Order: sequence, then C-alpha cells, then structure tokens
Amino acid sequence: MKKKTLVLGASLNPARYSNIAIKRLVQKNQPIVALGLRKGIVNGVEITTEMEDFDEVDTITLYLNAKRQEAYYDYIVSLNPKRVIFNPGSENPVLYDLLRKNNIQFQNACTLVMLSTNQY
Repeated sequence: MKKKTLVLGASLNPARYSNIAIKRLVQKNQPIVALGLRKGIVNGVEITTEMEDFDEVDTITLYLNAKRQEAYYDYIVSLNPKRVIFNPGSENPVLYDLLRKNNIQFQNACTLVMLSTNQY
C-alpha cells in the first residue's frame, strides 16, 4: 500500500525542487498533499495554504529553510508522520530534537534522489 506524503513548502514554480518532487511523486503513483505559500495545482495535486489536519501522513518532505520551518513545528508534530525528510537546504537541528522527543524518524536526504533510486 502506498503511503501519503506531505510536500511542505510546495511551489507553483516549475523550476523549484518541491514542484519537481510533486511531479515525480505523481509519476510514482504516490498519494500526495501539498502545503505552500500560494494556492494552485501541480500535476493534479492541489496546493493549500492552510495547515490542514491531513489524515494518515506517512512522510513529510521539507522544502523550507530552518527559519521558515519554525511556524510549522507544532503542525508537523501534530500530523504524527512516520518520517520527515530534510531535503538539501532544510537541515534543522532544533527540529531534529523536537522530532526525536516525539519519536518521529527523520533523515537528511533528497526526495528526488530517493525516488530515482527506488529508496523512497
């Protein structure tokens, strides 16, 4: 069974890695929800601007720098994901500690590489 991914920091800009990740996740038939600064649709995936209570989020893949993540700390923990992927540029030791305290796994990795090497 495929598990739901939240793309946090989703962008409508096709040059952004979060946008490319959404497209690749769709290609791999992964269930996706997306949260970004602007509403829109990328490859059939609606980007919301509200911190919705998405159910059964398995993975959160982060495309926000550490400073921008601060507003989402409680939200990330409240979704109780199985793992959080810190894509390059999103590394954040403060959030690592918070995730550890809440028994949420995390890794510094690139979602795009993981998808292309079937390690996702």
